[in-house]
Amino acid sequence: MKTKEDFLNGQILLIDKPLEWSSFQAVNALKWGIRKKFDLKKFKIGHAGTLDPLATGLLIICTGKFTKKIPELQGQVKEYTGSFTLGATTPSFDMETEVDQTFPTDHITEDLIQTATKQFLGEIEQVPPVFSALKKDGKRLYEFAREGIEVEIKSRKIEILEFEITQIKLPKIHFRVVCSKGTYIRSLAYDFGKSLQSGAYLSELRRTKIGDFNVINAVTPMVFKENL
Repeated sequence: MKTKEDFLNGQILLIDKPLEWSSFQAVNALKWGIRKKFDLKKFKIGHAGTLDPLATGLLIICTGKFTKKIPELQGQVKEYTGSFTLGATTPSFDMETEVDQTFPTDHITEDLIQTATKQFLGEIEQVPPVFSALKKDGKRLYEFAREGIEVEIKSRKIEILEFEITQIKLPKIHFRVVCSKGTYIRSLAYDFGKSLQSGAYLSELRRTKIGDFNVINAVTPMVFKENL
């Protein structure tokens, strides 16, 4: 059993974030659980890399002195699994917003899908989604998007180390991606659809690894609080 001192001195906690929870909610659930259990007025806690509410999987949460490790953990290589839905796009590149355009998919073969993955391997330029928490002129991009204001978003260099299609059940294709910090899988979905002369959006996302940390060793916030 962990003690109050353990959390103050520093812990790295592996949490499996549930669907529709924000990363902030997951941190908060742990924060209140730890504070209540140990009657702590104040202690440091934070996560090493956000997951969108519609994504599940590995969230690393650091406490106490280990919050200093957050930048280093954020820089680690990440692995994701999930699915793209072909033949349509959405403004947010995922299921947060409704389909805005549909595209033909009759020409898409398994070979075409497998070949398309090769274009994305290595160092590539990627434009982050407009519905993201990145800041421009001191304001988050999703705030501009929700107000219907168009802003120019600069592309940035990212690296895709592995990209494999694990199952094809059109219009859905399942994938596994290993990538650098700063990669948006939603943007990858959008660009992948374009590379097939069609459209695509992210329909499922699970973060499975961050560096050497694996989601199989993670627990949900509820289980964490029960085991305190």
